[in-house]
Amino acid sequence: MLVTGASRFFGSNVASRLAAEPGVERVIAVDTMTPSRELRRRMGSAEFVRADIRNPLIRKVVEGNDVDTVVHAAVLTRPPAGGGRAVMKDLNVLGTMQLLAVCQKAPSVRRVVVRSSSAVYGCSAKDPAKFTEEMGARTPPAGWFARDMIDIEALVRGMARRRPDISASILRFAPIVGPRLADRGVQYLRSPITPTVLGREARLQLLHEEDAVAVLVHAALRAQGGTVNIAGDGALAMSQAIRRAGRIVAPVPFFVFRTVGRTLMGPVMRGFSGEQPDYFYFGCGLDTTRMRTELGFTPRWTTVQAFDDFIAGAALRPVFDPAWIDAAETKLLGLIGAGSGAHT
Repeated sequence: MLVTGASRFFGSNVASRLAAEPGVERVIAVDTMTPSRELRRRMGSAEFVRADIRNPLIRKVVEGNDVDTVVHAAVLTRPPAGGGRAVMKDLNVLGTMQLLAVCQKAPSVRRVVVRSSSAVYGCSAKDPAKFTEEMGARTPPAGWFARDMIDIEALVRGMARRRPDISASILRFAPIVGPRLADRGVQYLRSPITPTVLGREARLQLLHEEDAVAVLVHAALRAQGGTVNIAGDGALAMSQAIRRAGRIVAPVPFFVFRTVGRTLMGPVMRGFSGEQPDYFYFGCGLDTTRMRTELGFTPRWTTVQAFDDFIAGAALRPVFDPAWIDAAETKLLGLIGAGSGAHT
């Protein structure tokens, strides 16, 4: 097996999990950068090879080692430090193009698993309550990451048409959170005062980092191909998330949230990618029926549990105790109930 992105969270953890599987003989983890000592230790018996998937020499790694399964986990959600949009697209789209071209020509390859994102669905007022895998974006996504994922998925489908004997799987992840890895779109809750969109209640659907790694491993061993939505059970309203984090809500108009907010609301919002302001306005729901019935995977963490674990791991210091709000709501509901009973 070959796993890309060995110097990053997903690649290193997927490589280590696969190397520990009894039926896996050999795991080769590749990246342009050498993993840290800690990541190398976690990778266990997986072999690291310094290689660039954008370079045609990656073919020697695949064919020279009779690789039968490729897990492509190396995608960038934003431009790397010191690089711009061109570098990001080069690594994401051109890198994937070269890797899939090698997979298509290598007779030993039988399974390809590619990490994608729910960002391909975009976010708009026209969206359904839940997207199934057959649906597309109602409004074309404007963010760089979403556009890269759309291009990458098209490349995977093209390879699958030309090599129908390869099981090609696309896993569309909901935003990923957890104590070690958190999507910055949720990490903005580190700020004591949290900006929200005035008059809108987005519903969030999340995936725990451990489930993200687990499903990549599961797909590498068992996936039969196709596109699958991956997310934890349930959903979390934005107001609930803010309350659970012990933050103070600062509602602002949407045009302020996505424009002036980047300048006035600190470095967290300035770090948002193009998709994230829209996500916090509209949210994005995923139908995960295929994840359970066809892929045969069930996440261990629900959306709420994943969010709570992120908050615990982030060691956030609440501005107020969330229990105060719960107690106040309970008392208010009690008074409303008592008042209603008095008039019946």
